Amino acid sequence: MAGLYLHIPFCRRKCPYCDFYSEEVCDLTIQGYPDLLKQHLAWAKEHPFGATKHGRSGPFDTVYFGGGTPSLLAPEAIAGILQAVNQNFGLTKNAEITLEANPGTVSQRSLSGFRSVGINRLSLGLQSCNDKQLTNLGRLHNRQEGIDVVKRARNAGFDNLSLDLMFALPGQTTAELKEDLQSYLELAPEHLSCYGLTAEPETPFQRQIAAGTLSLPDEEFYADAFMLVHEQLVSAGYEHYEIANYARDGYTSRHNLGYWQRRPCLGIGAGAHSFQNTQWGSRWQVPADLAAYRQALHDQQEPMSCLESFDRESALSETIYLALRTRHGITDTELQDRFGCTLQEAFPDAVAASTQWLTNDNGRWSFTPAGWLLFDTLILPFL
Repeated sequence: MAGLYLHIPFCRRKCPYCDFYSEEVCDLTIQGYPDLLKQHLAWAKEHPFGATKHGRSGPFDTVYFGGGTPSLLAPEAIAGILQAVNQNFGLTKNAEITLEANPGTVSQRSLSGFRSVGINRLSLGLQSCNDKQLTNLGRLHNRQEGIDVVKRARNAGFDNLSLDLMFALPGQTTAELKEDLQSYLELAPEHLSCYGLTAEPETPFQRQIAAGTLSLPDEEFYADAFMLVHEQLVSAGYEHYEIANYARDGYTSRHNLGYWQRRPCLGIGAGAHSFQNTQWGSRWQVPADLAAYRQALHDQQEPMSCLESFDRESALSETIYLALRTRHGITDTELQDRFGCTLQEAFPDAVAASTQWLTNDNGRWSFTPAGWLLFDTLILPFL
């Protein structure tokens, strides 16, 4: 089934490590944004991008409110957007509907409101339970506020919680990371997204590193931290099902799995991306420009443009690239059905170069966790 992504590009304050499109804006601008999303949904129904409507006409199996900080929207606004989704495309009976939320932007009342209007999966941006690191990361909440918001989410009826954890932070020690992991395990989330901090281009962190006023841990600490997170969470019963993601049984992110499996996804909102899986596939984007987005909808023009159209070779490479990020990996049967070849036949040299980290279990290829550590290097011969 198809997925729907809705980008909410607003933050109270942009974090210095973040390179996602968002703006620090006033409440008035936020309040007018849901109407733009509704206009875009209505437009998208009548004006399919690409050659056909296949893969984007609904009903949607997953909906993901990402950002930015989607929890800055009121529950009533979320309800109106979901109503527009249902009216224009439809939702499956058991659709996974995720909202990203930051501590400090939600209350017991708003969390109860989000749950009552149909949000059934909450992704909380804790990042850390260490006050020093939260300050370094520019977060607006402290340790206790992060813990409290998890408790409030449970009180609101959320039984599918995902928590973000960042590791390899400036000045972080192994002992601090172990304490963080223990704090997260005590919160007992169904899902964790665990990211090593990197200095993305054009971010304040990257500029500070270039100026010599900030440094990140070395590669050895990063590797040790990655494996520590893996060992601790797997021992606690979580499946390490994608490079950065862990889940209890039955709680993998269905929406994100759609990305890694190249399933169709419609992106709505300024800065959103879409994927259409007709022929060999194509990727589309809405410019990360709120004014241009508003003007395009006002002028009844298509706000989305094509980023890339795939041929067989590029589709094969991307399929392998995305699949090998996951524990499922890719099977020779899947490759033969889609592309008429096995992994060994398509990339014999790449397979040989990755032998130490690439496993083949009865025709199912996947990287070991140690291989995931080297993913950016190991995947290059497949591209």
